[in-house]
Amino acid sequence: MMNVANRGCIRRLSRKALAAARTRNIVAVLAIALTSILFTSLFTIAAALSASTEQYNFRIAGGDVHASVKNITWEQVEELRGDPALAHAGARLFLGYPTDPPFNKTHVEVSYMEPEEAPHYFCTPTTGALPAEGTDEAACDKLVLDLLGVEARIGAQFTLDFSIDSETGQPTRVSRTFTLSGWWEHDPVSTASQVLIARSAAEEIAALSNGDPATPTGKWTLGVMFRSSAHIADDLDALLERHGMQTTDPAAGGYVDSGVNWGYTGAQMAGSGDVQTVVILAAVLVLILITGYLIIYNVFQISVANDIRFYGLLKTIGTTARQLRRILLYQALWLSLAGIPLGLVLGYAAGNLLLPFCVGAVNPDLRVLVRFEPRAFAAAAAFSLFTVLLSCARPVRLAGRVSPVEALCYTEASPRRLRAQKRRAAGGKGFLPAMAWANLGRSRGRTAVTVLSLALAVVLLELTWTFTSGFDMEKYLRDRAAADYILASGDYFQSNYRFAENILPEQAVADVQAQGTVTEGGRVYGSVTTIWDAVDESWYREAWTDAYAANGQLELLEEQIATRPRSDDGKLYTPIELYGMEDFPRSRLTVIDGDLAPLADPAQNAIAAVYTTDDYDNVQPGSAWARVGDTVTLRYVQATEAYYTDTGETIPDDADWALVEASGRPYSMRATEYRDVTYTVCAAVTVPSTLSFRYVGGDQFLLNGDRFVQDTGTAATMCYAFNTTAESNAAMEDYLQEYTGSIDPTLDYESKQGYAAEFEGLRGMFTVVGCALAFVIGLVGVLNFLNAILTGIITRRREFAVLQAVGMTGRQLKTMLIFEGLGYTLLALLLALAVSAAAGPLAGPAVEKLFWFFTYRFTAAPLLALLPVFLLLGCVVPLASYRAAARQTVVERLRAAD
Repeated sequence: MMNVANRGCIRRLSRKALAAARTRNIVAVLAIALTSILFTSLFTIAAALSASTEQYNFRIAGGDVHASVKNITWEQVEELRGDPALAHAGARLFLGYPTDPPFNKTHVEVSYMEPEEAPHYFCTPTTGALPAEGTDEAACDKLVLDLLGVEARIGAQFTLDFSIDSETGQPTRVSRTFTLSGWWEHDPVSTASQVLIARSAAEEIAALSNGDPATPTGKWTLGVMFRSSAHIADDLDALLERHGMQTTDPAAGGYVDSGVNWGYTGAQMAGSGDVQTVVILAAVLVLILITGYLIIYNVFQISVANDIRFYGLLKTIGTTARQLRRILLYQALWLSLAGIPLGLVLGYAAGNLLLPFCVGAVNPDLRVLVRFEPRAFAAAAAFSLFTVLLSCARPVRLAGRVSPVEALCYTEASPRRLRAQKRRAAGGKGFLPAMAWANLGRSRGRTAVTVLSLALAVVLLELTWTFTSGFDMEKYLRDRAAADYILASGDYFQSNYRFAENILPEQAVADVQAQGTVTEGGRVYGSVTTIWDAVDESWYREAWTDAYAANGQLELLEEQIATRPRSDDGKLYTPIELYGMEDFPRSRLTVIDGDLAPLADPAQNAIAAVYTTDDYDNVQPGSAWARVGDTVTLRYVQATEAYYTDTGETIPDDADWALVEASGRPYSMRATEYRDVTYTVCAAVTVPSTLSFRYVGGDQFLLNGDRFVQDTGTAATMCYAFNTTAESNAAMEDYLQEYTGSIDPTLDYESKQGYAAEFEGLRGMFTVVGCALAFVIGLVGVLNFLNAILTGIITRRREFAVLQAVGMTGRQLKTMLIFEGLGYTLLALLLALAVSAAAGPLAGPAVEKLFWFFTYRFTAAPLLALLPVFLLLGCVVPLASYRAAARQTVVERLRAAD
């Protein structure tokens, strides 16, 4: 053909051909719209879930600032907030928190916060206003008022007792009366309530601080917002570097403490190098891409196969392969112009309808944030168009390559293949299954696409079932719930807990045991007296360098090493934390090495060394120095005295400590009355966090409960862990609620039921998401199956008429079609079984690394459950399609034109 300006002609020809195939157009538009619905609903739900989850994370974290620079001076605040890279910078002056009832079960912080910073901490009064400067006003959430029994009324006065310098071990109690200026509703997922006071009042209280470098009292925290949340950690490092500060090396100059808000998804991914999250998101996109490709490709492949003679005729009159491809691409674009907008609208509506269910499945505490996200629409449209163009690429190439002669004689299988299939299918009792199998091979591409689309849904369902059934509740509860119930002081479950001040009364233990439903239980004792352990200087320095450096106290660490009392062999005496456990809690320990049996033998001086673990239950080898077989000598100190370390001179008890400090002479404490007991380490163990001290201190060791009481001379119970019968769980829950609510409000408890519900919620989330994806992809597979069967029957009507004309009965024809349908479905199940069996063992270990409570177990239960469904599908769809397509008589079908 001559190179002439015929683009307009090609476009008109494309439109005319498009208009002549209305049924095909409807199917294609629906297929494109379905793909667009999948992408749009995915992006809509993903964007809303991401926003809702981020907001939820912010609520837990206590704020939505990108990062915080902590424990700095006002001069450093002023210097940093002037940096042009910051979009926002707001400061907070921390004071302290109340710990006595009624706040022993609730974490409350007292501070001053700049007005522009308060909204970022979700501290915007819904009634009233923030405190005015120079007044005794205070604003807080309603929970604080409820605990104090104060009416939520502007101008109401309330007295708050709280502690400052608690982290130094020498807290100062402060009592102030405030006038209520405003309040807001309490957020149940927030980890802390806030009481905000005026700056002048805060600075007056901060002046009471003892000035210890470890105290956060009287120090400023600067919350910063950058222009983008994509690279918060990098932006924070750059900000600090520009001002001569750094947050990476505590031992180097210019170190400041800082933190990146983990609530930002981008910060999580960038900060942790979360390749797995990126892979999962990419996998979902690829999954939908494949799903859309399978259905749209099938539609275009069948359309081109049906119209191949038309394209051959066009070639006979001079149409080039390039022009044919352009005709089909124009048709694809016209169909996309109709299908994609429809899919965008329906997908957005479907996404918003499904969003509350998805949010509820993911986390009932999430707040649904419905918003129009233009980027989600643009991404969905782009992915949908890409899928369409990708799907029609091969059919377009097929139409462009075919010659006019081949097009006029075109069938879906090569003559050689057909002859071989006819020879295999001819005669015999099994000729109908053989013919059905031969027909599946006539268009191997169509068969492969249909089988693959069906198998994909089955594989996804199988992997979802394997994944969720692999969630091991025992593993999940092993650390989180060491017993059915744990009863302790209310502070035991708070972040500011210190055991020595919060001992569980023995009466509470007796009251629980008196209920008569405790099947097994035991006390966990904790040391409340001074107990020392002698350690190597190198070990002490290595263990404490990071902690001291984080507060800029490396010089203090060296001073501590130089002035600490030492044993005769030159080791440093350091305070330890000692557990005493009765039989039941001791059975909940994880033994890393050795044996716990010697602990129960009074004749053996046995002790266990306690190690800590990370979030994935991996033991941290450097968390303890003692190994099995080592000898440990503990010094139980009854009395101490202060002395100057340079001369050994004793400092009198009535000495003026202001003068001692002013002298500049180094001093320390030494034991004057003590008892040394030598033990042999029989085991290295980890303690479940629910039975532990719940804070990081010195080295930890563990004794049998009776031996602990004997050697320490104390019986201070930290918590009481116990199990009950399954039938009495509900009654015990009600009893403990009443007991800790009214009989002894200073106590609180944890129950396994709460953690079990949390576990089921997590498993339910993955089940809902996985089954929803499997359902959608299964729907696409069924549509592909229906499309393949129906189109095959329609295009082979004359062939069926010829078979019936030469003697094949209608029953035989239907049986052959049923065998074809069963061939599709059974092939899909076999392929799914093979892929699942191969992918499971490969993916299982990777998932176990991601989810520490996952245990891989292969199961074919979903495949067996789907077998009758697929058998029914393989029978019903071909019969229904044949009945709809064979309403004409045999003669009418024989006379029908090609």
